[in-house]
Amino acid sequence: MNPPPKFDITPTQEQLDAIERELSFQPAEASAAKTLSTDQVERFNRDGYLKNLRIFSADEIDAQRSYFDELLRRVIAEGGDSYSISSAHLTYGPVYDLLTHPKIVACVCDLLGENVIGWGSHYFCKMPGDGKTVAWHQDASYWPLTPSRAVTVWLAIDKADRQNACMRVIPGSHLHGHVDYRRSDRDEHNTLDQTIDDVAQFGQPIDVELEAGEISMHSDLLLHGSDANDSERRRCGLTLRYTTADVQAHLDWNQKGVVVAGCDVRGHWSNAARPGGDLEFAPE
Repeated sequence: MNPPPKFDITPTQEQLDAIERELSFQPAEASAAKTLSTDQVERFNRDGYLKNLRIFSADEIDAQRSYFDELLRRVIAEGGDSYSISSAHLTYGPVYDLLTHPKIVACVCDLLGENVIGWGSHYFCKMPGDGKTVAWHQDASYWPLTPSRAVTVWLAIDKADRQNACMRVIPGSHLHGHVDYRRSDRDEHNTLDQTIDDVAQFGQPIDVELEAGEISMHSDLLLHGSDANDSERRRCGLTLRYTTADVQAHLDWNQKGVVVAGCDVRGHWSNAARPGGDLEFAPE
């Protein structure tokens, strides 16, 4: 496989420390919502997440799953694994279509406003019994973006429940700002490399169980993670990341960005075109 582009490599702690970042939650304007209800936006502001928003029908998500199955087969054949399909919208047209999908973007706009950038797409696919966890963390810790005004959409490709290690969140934890973390130990089998300890001080975890074709949405400062998948069922989700056009991206991460709503008056984000390629599909 080709080496990842520079902007797709996780920044080092030294690189992040060199960037002056504003890491605090900025609430959405509930009265401006057009797709979500006022109550949903107010709950997002309070809890830091929403769940069980239906985007795709059974037939539509079946097509998405078939596409991912073939994509995963190819990636593994080239030496990758079920976690290595990252910044996929820059390589695969159907993932670009998901990042820019009108139903998803409409929900995101109600939380971020009129000028929205889609910049991330990463399949998190836990194979049956793979033994890997995702330790408690905040997304904003990993990203060279400022201010921290980003939303992650988690699209359930497979059904995600407690048995196959769905995502877990701590409601309201995003209101505490940036939380200290430590580097994960090798024996933790953490898919990522950061761990926040003693999360009980921030509240009780909630399971974000989703049917295939549903999405959840969470703030970049929300504490979240997931256990190891010890079941006999796969658990695949596609994370789609969005921010506002006025956010500054360092370390060339602006090269990931696509204008999905409104405009980017600064011209800061690259706004790459939809990629072509031979791996396409036509959902019915």
